[in-house]
Amino acid sequence: MAKSKLQKSKVISSEALLKEIESRAAVKQFIISDYLFKEQLDFVTDEETFATAVCSRRAGKSIACSAYMIHTALTRHGTVSLYVTLSRAGAKRIIWPSIMELNDTYKLGGITNIADLSMKFPNGSMIYLSGAKDQSEVSKFRGMALALAIVDEGQSFGHFLEELIDDVLSKALYDWNGKLRIIGTPPPIPSGYFHKICHSPQWKNFHWTMLQNPWIEKKSGLTPMQLIEKDCKRKGVTIDDPGIRRECFGEWVTDSNALVFKYTTEKNNYVELPTVKGTGNWNYIIGIDLGYDDADALAILAYHDNLNAVFLVEEITRTKQTLSDLVDLIAAKIGRYNPHSIVMDAGGLGKKIVESISSRFSIGIKAAEKARKFEYIELLNDSLRTGKFYARETGKFAEDTQKVEWDRDKSTGDRLVVSDRFHSDITDAVLYAFRESLHFLSEPIADKIRPGTAEWREKEVAEMEEAAIKMMESQKKDTFDPGADGSDLDKLFSDS
Repeated sequence: MAKSKLQKSKVISSEALLKEIESRAAVKQFIISDYLFKEQLDFVTDEETFATAVCSRRAGKSIACSAYMIHTALTRHGTVSLYVTLSRAGAKRIIWPSIMELNDTYKLGGITNIADLSMKFPNGSMIYLSGAKDQSEVSKFRGMALALAIVDEGQSFGHFLEELIDDVLSKALYDWNGKLRIIGTPPPIPSGYFHKICHSPQWKNFHWTMLQNPWIEKKSGLTPMQLIEKDCKRKGVTIDDPGIRRECFGEWVTDSNALVFKYTTEKNNYVELPTVKGTGNWNYIIGIDLGYDDADALAILAYHDNLNAVFLVEEITRTKQTLSDLVDLIAAKIGRYNPHSIVMDAGGLGKKIVESISSRFSIGIKAAEKARKFEYIELLNDSLRTGKFYARETGKFAEDTQKVEWDRDKSTGDRLVVSDRFHSDITDAVLYAFRESLHFLSEPIADKIRPGTAEWREKEVAEMEEAAIKMMESQKKDTFDPGADGSDLDKLFSDS
């Protein structure tokens, strides 16, 4: 007898259910202790509220962060985990792919939202990825309740990292008694807030490198040390090279050669513009870097007709400005400084800004010569080394010069490449303005003392005393000096 439609549907439903059960059974369950190696696992499972990790490159930092966020989302229902690095684009590049891979591989059921870089899980937990380039972006994290907060690339954050941690993220942990993790690689100059907390007893500090990462050898077929030695040979350096110690071994060493800009507080810091004698004037130049996805930056440089030096007198970085806001800002600075030159990247929106400024002021805007960027970097560095360029140590330019690095992997003997790990808008604006500085044409004025003043009288007395002493010394004769031919002895003992 043929089976009824109801019986057939029951059979199909049973088969489908069995396949679904078998399919789910075949999916490996995500267990964080099986996924991470020991050093990673120690970091993410530690019970301390505040912890840092200092790692080398290729140490598996991103994988550890991804797994930690997934683990928190799955085990703490209805919570929020936040990952922050310098930019949203950086977060999407660094960690988003591994979060997506974990979700797909283990069939975790996370629903992604590319627009805001988030993932929502069936248990109501959320993962958010975000960026914080400067102080203006810190406030967007206020009001969040977090079970986990991770700040990646901690070495690249500026002074605002302290505010982000102490005033915002640490308070966001209260609701869930959450965890805060700051992770990064030692920067070229061992300083800043990341360096401070990595050496603080108030923070649990972790350290591991590519030497502990088992996946390096599994993927490459070579041990990490073999790869490091190979890299040293290519670069013509030894294993003791500061760049190798820092990037391959995660050590805190001074690696000033890695920095693009040669600013030092000892040579290049100033507080106020100097008083310059002479009849010359202060001259001003404005450099403008349009941020597009980043911040807009304005740098105002000053130099005097009678002083061979350049001063960064004002620096401005602002995010998310409208075209009208930016034009108004430029106009205000033109009104204040009356610059003889304005240099800007004239591509894209720059063309509209040039038109707006040109219609309101008689000054023209010059296009930045991006093709000659490295020439101007070297010229600026020469002025920095010789103490002819000054910027306040508390400013954004001084801060960024300690973070912008050369990409040693991509640079060659005849072609230098700036690393994309940290981008500075203000250093670009300074370079644009510096190309127009004419400080090297300055004519120093010799000091002149006004006759009749106390200073003049003191100088006259000193000169008279010096002249009298010289005259006395020229006339003075030692009675007992016999002279070269002994004639003075004859005179001394003569009968006359």
